[in-house]
Amino acid sequence: MCTSLPPVPYRAPETSPEAQGGNSRKEFPPAPEPLPVPVMDNHTHLDFRHGLLEVAVVDALDAAESVGVQGAVQVGCDLESSRFTVQALEMDQRLLGAVAIHPNDAPVYAGRGELESALAEIEELAAHPRVRAIGETGLDFFRTHGDGLVAQCHSFRRHIDIAKRLDLTLQIHDRDAHDDVVQVLREEGAPGRVVFHCFSGDAELARICNDNGWYMSFAGTMTFKNAGDLREALAIADPELLLVETDSPFLTPHPFRGRPNASYMVPYTVRSMAEVTNRDLSEMCGQLARNTLATYGSWD
Repeated sequence: MCTSLPPVPYRAPETSPEAQGGNSRKEFPPAPEPLPVPVMDNHTHLDFRHGLLEVAVVDALDAAESVGVQGAVQVGCDLESSRFTVQALEMDQRLLGAVAIHPNDAPVYAGRGELESALAEIEELAAHPRVRAIGETGLDFFRTHGDGLVAQCHSFRRHIDIAKRLDLTLQIHDRDAHDDVVQVLREEGAPGRVVFHCFSGDAELARICNDNGWYMSFAGTMTFKNAGDLREALAIADPELLLVETDSPFLTPHPFRGRPNASYMVPYTVRSMAEVTNRDLSEMCGQLARNTLATYGSWD
């Protein structure tokens, strides 16, 4: 079912599991005050549902544009979502795309003997002119363990190779794996443009990114009360390497944590970023917009 944004009063049918409780019963948060200078959502999943909530691509982008979020990067995580990404690019010019096999899905494809064929299709999908990144790929030591890490690391290295050969940006998923992600990038030779999606490191990783010219994309997590390390990292990050994202429908910024997220929520995070870095809001917006264009190219 498609619902309009924002907000969306939603109640699951009484017979469904969602009717018993959980975030699926919650409304989308209220729309924020529009930003003074338009920015872009660097990472979203328009094909993912929040419980039973589903929002049409055009509706999601209309809601975002109304508050100063003029475009987004739709990101694939497996073959199905990467195919969706390419289809969505044909639907709306406010989207650019990224395609990849997620690090937690790589062992699944490998276990079926399908990882190499999946990577071959990812490379084919990446030929679309509005696909500007390979991602999200990387390492996840939180959900993948043991033998699965071998396939995960192999997949990461193959994605790096694809990004370099096609001259595309690399969008990295890094969960509990900072040192290993950096090591692989150094061993393989990083592509010309690297983004740490939903930056989750501390000041040390921010310094490494500064030294290497790697972009740091901050999501709603930096607004969480327990995210002091993220705010410390943001405070020392090179302003020319900052990006903003939602990772929607996940990681809704404070004070709406746990409710559905969407690209129209970006202004909450941008305002928090401006406060942490002690920068004028318009200046922060302009910097983020310039950085995003440098990372992915023009939306035109």
